[in-house]
Amino acid sequence: QVQLVESGGGLVQPGGSLRLSCAASGIIFIIYAMGWYRQAPGKQLELVAVITTCGSTNDADSVNGRFTTSRDNVKNTVDLRMNSLRHEDTAGYYCNTRPSIRECWGQGTKVTVSS
Repeated sequence: QVQLVESGGGLVQPGGSLRLSCAASGIIFIIYAMGWYRQAPGKQLELVAVITTCGSTNDADSVNGRFTTSRDNVKNTVDLRMNSLRHEDTAGYYCNTRPSIRECWGQGTKVTVSS
């Protein structure tokens, strides 16, 4: 059974940092590019970061220079380090393969940026 479990979200002040983590099981993690997605209230799902199987990354313009993605192919985890957080980063954050697999969507982790 495929399972992706996100963690690390919370409440943070503008300018602060958070580190999200995603643990994968039930898939051959090493063969998949992974993505971090987010959905803000009332908005569509947005792809914010992608990391390839060999560790190359690509970020959305909205987070470029502030977010960093990494993966551990031994632990089957992918992390999202978020710095200089802004109000508009408030959203539910999800990891999935890239392209996404419907059965892989997890519960996500909520990030709230507020003073």
